[in-house]
Amino acid sequence: MSALITDEQRFLLLASGRESLQNPDFDPTPVVKLFTPDAGATWLLTEIDPDDHDHAFGLCDLGLGMPELGWVSLRELATVRGRLCLPVERDLHFRAEKRLSVYARDARRAGQIVV
Repeated sequence: MSALITDEQRFLLLASGRESLQNPDFDPTPVVKLFTPDAGATWLLTEIDPDDHDHAFGLCDLGLGMPELGWVSLRELATVRGRLCLPVERDLHFRAEKRLSVYARDARRAGQIVV
């Protein structure tokens, strides 16, 4: 799991998780982008549940044309493989430029996550 998310990203995701619990209007920027290089799935994660460090929240796109906000298991993501059996990777060059709500709106319109 550590290969998917760095310690610094985990710290930021947990901080966002704590803020989200205290502020229902919190609209964070994504901290990390994960993707399958051979299956068209993408996850823009904004927070980790402070009470359950396995659960991360963000914009999830399984490549089916229906991106949605939701929770994912980091343990499960670490086991996902695409058509060529390649694992989920972290986009090393991703830098969020918008709030999650804007990414979600744009993704719904496009039928996929647009970064």
